Amino acid sequence: MSNPTESLTATTPGNAAAPAPDTPASQSLVQQLLRERNLPLLLDVELGVTLRFGSREMPLREILELSTGSVIELDRQLHEPVELLIDKKLIARGEVVIVNGNYGLRVTEVASAQNKIACLQE
Repeated sequence: MSNPTESLTATTPGNAAAPAPDTPASQSLVQQLLRERNLPLLLDVELGVTLRFGSREMPLREILELSTGSVIELDRQLHEPVELLIDKKLIARGEVVIVNGNYGLRVTEVASAQNKIACLQE
């Protein structure tokens, strides 16, 4: 698995380094995208989001042996934040909470707007 912080590093086309998050240059990039690419037309499009608690690679033999009550150990510690992903792209990190009997996410770290847009463009 790649370094989780790599997903928070934005690049622009041609793999040039992007301006630092929330700088005037990155804010102007967001404003430019809003003007030129008709992004407002897409703001109501619903996207599937995923919370990633961790992962693990398993041989097919172990997967076929899974049954009710099987426990799979993941590569994350209990105190580590979970990741909020859109199309396998890191958008935010946070901690799991319970909201009206459902799982939820209390966001503790958010990728900059520029990083979120860059992830969606890839």
